[in-house]
Amino acid sequence: MRIQQLQYIIKIVETGSMNEAAKQLFITQPSLSNAVRDLENEMGIDIFHRNPKGITLTKDGMEFLSYARQVVEQTDLLLERYKSPGVQRERFSVSAQHYAFVVNAFVSLLKKSDMSQYELFLRETRTWEIIDDVKNFRSEIGVLFLNSYNRDVLTKLLEENNLVSTSLFTANPHIFISKTNPLANRDKVCLEDLEDFPYLSYDQGIHNSFYFSEEIMSTERHKKSIVVSDRATLFNLLIGLDGYTIATGILNSNLNGDNIVSIPLDVDDPIELVYIKHQKANLSKMGERFIDYLLEEVKFNH
Repeated sequence: MRIQQLQYIIKIVETGSMNEAAKQLFITQPSLSNAVRDLENEMGIDIFHRNPKGITLTKDGMEFLSYARQVVEQTDLLLERYKSPGVQRERFSVSAQHYAFVVNAFVSLLKKSDMSQYELFLRETRTWEIIDDVKNFRSEIGVLFLNSYNRDVLTKLLEENNLVSTSLFTANPHIFISKTNPLANRDKVCLEDLEDFPYLSYDQGIHNSFYFSEEIMSTERHKKSIVVSDRATLFNLLIGLDGYTIATGILNSNLNGDNIVSIPLDVDDPIELVYIKHQKANLSKMGERFIDYLLEEVKFNH
């Protein structure tokens, strides 16, 4: 398999035609067809359905295309990084569960670092994808939580993927609710107090195991339950529906406004926030600075 063959596949999909792709690639149509056939034979799959009206991707072809694009994109980044003249851009990527303190640390990294050119990525994403991002070096650092329920499973998964975790801090469980919620003036709440309020949690996609949940006590049954995919929607529903979610208790009014409050939850289930990295990679200088800002953010708000 050659990078050139992957570029051929991508171009064929973009143009929708073997003939047009060959023209844009400045090769003959038979040469392009042979290159695709050789790749299909090597991979042991059919990438395209061929018929008189044209070609379309097979199911295997759609999956193959997603991987091909990743490889070509990463190759382009390598070439740009090491072959392009001039000032090199700083690159850094973090994948994390939906935590405002991670966003704030990322902002501090950007504001307080002397970078004339940069390309930074902050992915608020699902738990499994955080692990996969760090495993495959799409992100240098991942941020997630461990507790008594998920620790054994996630620790085993990290070890299997050559990842190591380092503790950031341990927090007692809190709920996030609107300041207009009937429970907002309580010093503490218990699970029974929450029975009639909508419970909000983050979608984990196809890897929707309780062990990947971003909320503790994910196995508890809730009379009203709403699953969301992003933090903005979750906070809007906290306000609009008097919902609640279970979290670390760390809020930042600069990012979240003053409409959300944090109330201690009366359960004995500490939450340990950790960052993960690949065991075969050392943190970059930017990664080290990000962890410092992360610890500062937690210390200031915790």
